[in-house]
Amino acid sequence: MRKYEDTYQHKGLRKQLVSLLREKGITDENVLQAINNIARHYFLDPVFDKTAYEDRAFPIGEGQTISQPYTVAYQTQLLQIKKQEKVLEIGTGSVYQSTVLAEMGAWVFTIERQKKLFNTYKDFYFKKKYPNIKFFYGDGFEGLLTFGPFDKILITAAAPHIPPKLVAQLKPGGMMVLPVDEGESQRMLRITKLEDGTFQEESFDLFSFVPMLTGRNG
Repeated sequence: MRKYEDTYQHKGLRKQLVSLLREKGITDENVLQAINNIARHYFLDPVFDKTAYEDRAFPIGEGQTISQPYTVAYQTQLLQIKKQEKVLEIGTGSVYQSTVLAEMGAWVFTIERQKKLFNTYKDFYFKKKYPNIKFFYGDGFEGLLTFGPFDKILITAAAPHIPPKLVAQLKPGGMMVLPVDEGESQRMLRITKLEDGTFQEESFDLFSFVPMLTGRNG
């Protein structure tokens, strides 16, 4: 059984990370506070304990990564999260991004297509602390029609296009943040759904994500 400890050293490293994120342009204090509150080293293999607060991605198995903190903060800031909002997350991964959203007071419905990763959530350390995270095994392109509509949708993998079924599951006035394009880098987009069902598109910086795939694996 893994022993979880959040030491003064870990907390100090988190403060340094938050300072770095500020320098890189993250201004949403709620996002920064959530990252400061969450022990990122709990989401990684203990071998990464001393490097968990570096601003970079790490492997988590099944060809997936835990996104670098700047990417997590950037996407979360674009979403403009408010307490009690229903957020659909596509690509649970390490659960770190889900936990940032939950720490900010959102109700998080998160989908993972990799069965081996999904099965690890049965023993997720923060399950009791964050009952506002609900886990689902499925195809992210399909979303969760039964639980929608959602205030916000976050996609944490590179989508080849804007998924129409996910746009349909957004509330009018709702937002979706996603990296779009195939290739080495993707443009970060923010989609705002209008009252007539159409959407407004905003384009931001370039990032690099693993591809968003259809179906379920495992």
